[in-house]
Amino acid sequence: MSVPERNSGSEEKEEESEDESEIVEESPCGRWQKRKEQVSQGNVPGVESASLAMDTEEGVEVVWNEVLFQDKKVFKTVEDKMKEMFENLMQVDHPNIVKFHKYWLDIRDNHARVVFITEYMSSGSLKQFLKKTKKNHKTMNVKAWKRWCTQILSALSYLHSCDPPIIHGNLTCDTIFIQHNGLIKIGSVWHRLFVNVFPEGGVHGKLHQHRDDKRNLHFFSPEYGSCEDDYAIDIFSFGICALEMAVLEIQANGDSVVSKEAISNAGQSLEDPLMREFTQMCVRHNPRLRPTAHDLLFHRVLFEVHSLKLLAAHCLINNQYMLPENCVEEKTKSYDPNGVMAEIILKDHPRVQLKYSHVSPLELDKFLEDVKNGIYPLMNFASARPHPVPRALSMSQEQVETVKTPTPEPQEAETRKVVQMHCNLESNEETTKTHLTLFLKLDDKLHRQLSCDIMPNDSSRDLVNELIHHSFISEEDGDKIVAFLEDALNRHRGSASAITTI
Repeated sequence: MSVPERNSGSEEKEEESEDESEIVEESPCGRWQKRKEQVSQGNVPGVESASLAMDTEEGVEVVWNEVLFQDKKVFKTVEDKMKEMFENLMQVDHPNIVKFHKYWLDIRDNHARVVFITEYMSSGSLKQFLKKTKKNHKTMNVKAWKRWCTQILSALSYLHSCDPPIIHGNLTCDTIFIQHNGLIKIGSVWHRLFVNVFPEGGVHGKLHQHRDDKRNLHFFSPEYGSCEDDYAIDIFSFGICALEMAVLEIQANGDSVVSKEAISNAGQSLEDPLMREFTQMCVRHNPRLRPTAHDLLFHRVLFEVHSLKLLAAHCLINNQYMLPENCVEEKTKSYDPNGVMAEIILKDHPRVQLKYSHVSPLELDKFLEDVKNGIYPLMNFASARPHPVPRALSMSQEQVETVKTPTPEPQEAETRKVVQMHCNLESNEETTKTHLTLFLKLDDKLHRQLSCDIMPNDSSRDLVNELIHHSFISEEDGDKIVAFLEDALNRHRGSASAITTI
């Protein structure tokens, strides 16, 4: 009997790595490929397993989550509720919230399950970052603390202002993630939704595992679980997170659970009286006395007048679909480095000139990228009315196939108003077709982009009627868009391309 030779350590690691990256399952559409490697992205109720997966379209890693049901009959009783919940979650879109990409239901003879795909946070949790910072005997930078608080509150304000409001219910330093560029993202925003929809005892995974973790019990408000969900439970949890970010860790003093006294001592240890007041407001025992996320953004410790640079950056990002991709680079190239872009006239002092050479194009690009990613949110211009959970702007072919039914279901009519239109027309030299790209800016500040090929005999009215039929635009805007497109097509005749804005 021969004994096989043992592989070296490096070879074993390579084999283990190859084994973990092996594809074990594929989504019905083929886009998502599940691997063997298990990951942890914060406690998610009911999730039996979470594996690393690959998004073959975007070329990025994602998380493949599975909820297994013990009984198909139980699955059927909550199927409609689950679909509604997951459809809403797919429309939640905020730069500081972990993205929910896709879901599908899998019912077979031997099991019933829900699979959903979420964004993968590779840089680790806030808890891990704070531990490393403390281990290196460093203290928290106040500017970073303010920036993180602003990003978390921006996400909470968005969730709480949805219609209906979304309550997180499991906000801890383990469910907040930090990227390498300083971007904060909240994970597990579907926590309370899962607890409320999935039946107790009906799924394999634990529904209340977050309460089983004693080290995180101090993140939950006194009234948690004993009354109806309210934004106040998230504010209490945020207050504990803000406190831990400031002191790096709230000492349990040998106990298994962090006590109220330990929380109070940590708050009193803050040297800045505004930071101390800020955290104490969040952890008030009476939930009615806790401020909203929007109110906290205007607290003196966080509030600041936005710079003109930041306002301009947000304006540029919000309207980038109207600008060429490399507009910053092209603009900076055309300016004379010694040219004066602004001048400050001071009495009894020399004039101060600001030249284009003082601005680094690379730094400007980096700043715009950070603004686009959500690191510097605009919080002083909040909408006065609550906004509904955004609807999908368009449906992929995969989505269209999954929603087909024997009898057509009535579609919800579009009610939002178009406040700005922009179209681009390009002729194809080889054919008589013209490619139309239509950008629509709606009154809720969401953008819609529609594109199609049109033939010489196609009418603007037929095109617009098709858009109305599919609820892409409202009937009231139909005539306005028809006139706009006809004007654009008239201008386009005789030229290779045309760009029109109104």
